[in-house]
Amino acid sequence: MNEIPDDPLTERAQHLLRVLVESYIREGQPVGSRNLSRDSGLNLSAATVRNVMADLEEYGFVTSPHTSAGRVPTDKGYRFFVDTLLRQRQRPDDAHMLNELNQRLEQEADRDPKALVAVASQMLSSLTHLAGVVTIPRQPHQSLSQIEFLPLSESRVLAVMVINGRDVQNRIVHLERHYSADELRRAANFLNQQFGGKELAQIRLDIVEELTQAGESLNQLMRDAIRVAQQAVGESNLHGEPEYVIAGETNLMEFAELSNVEKLRRLFDAFTSKRDILHLLDQSLGAEGVQIFIGQESGYQILDNCSLVTAPYALDNETVGVLGVIGPTRMAYDRVIPIVDVTARLLGSALNSRR
Repeated sequence: MNEIPDDPLTERAQHLLRVLVESYIREGQPVGSRNLSRDSGLNLSAATVRNVMADLEEYGFVTSPHTSAGRVPTDKGYRFFVDTLLRQRQRPDDAHMLNELNQRLEQEADRDPKALVAVASQMLSSLTHLAGVVTIPRQPHQSLSQIEFLPLSESRVLAVMVINGRDVQNRIVHLERHYSADELRRAANFLNQQFGGKELAQIRLDIVEELTQAGESLNQLMRDAIRVAQQAVGESNLHGEPEYVIAGETNLMEFAELSNVEKLRRLFDAFTSKRDILHLLDQSLGAEGVQIFIGQESGYQILDNCSLVTAPYALDNETVGVLGVIGPTRMAYDRVIPIVDVTARLLGSALNSRR
């Protein structure tokens, strides 16, 4: 295949490529030269259009699935369309739906961040008719407001921690011996007095120092309390793999290119295992604005026929998560991109209003 010439594609070639991509997104059928000639508005003959299409195919922007069936865009064609041809715009009929999203998020603002994430995921799916995905926000600053212990069994205790004054996290802690309810209460009082209001990262450091330097001056209950706290606030507990919420996976069954049963099964398995999807979302954490992975750009074979449009969202001007839409490469990018962009901003605003 020849390299793309130094000069960009001619305006005529760009226009025809845009018309072809938009037609294929809309109809889902290969686009013939005669239809392109009619729809382009350029008063070109079918023969002239065929010559332009031959050049675009030579450079890898389009391909012919069958000998005389017309042409369809390749991943490269979609990428060129998105990067240089697309004019992002919010369609008037989306304004009402986006206003509804804003209202829903404002209504949920007093609830747990996971509730906000679930609403955002559902609304992304509803607005785009694709699969909406939102990661649970990571909290860059986590301070311990209060800790309590509830006995579960002879050797297990539930540590209930209030983080940043309002977020509750529960951790099961395994003990070497049985502790009475009074011992657990006194241990919690000691820890709240020692560590209340401190950042979790600082608490981890203080725990190590307490156990190594002040160990002899502490009574057995205090030493045990610190060891329990060490388990409760350990990084393995609080910094596990981030989760995400996904909605609308079944919408993907409506697209012929994704309707193969085996392909759908593997795609849904990827949603369930989360690892590959999370890796892609993580790539957007450090990016600014909307990121788009088209087909093979994802690096995962299971997503070869899919595109992922993502945008990070922020809390106190610090990125804490990513949201996006997963669908076929034949998605309406001009509609999906602004929806993802605006939703990320609205979710960040709703999270900030909780503070």
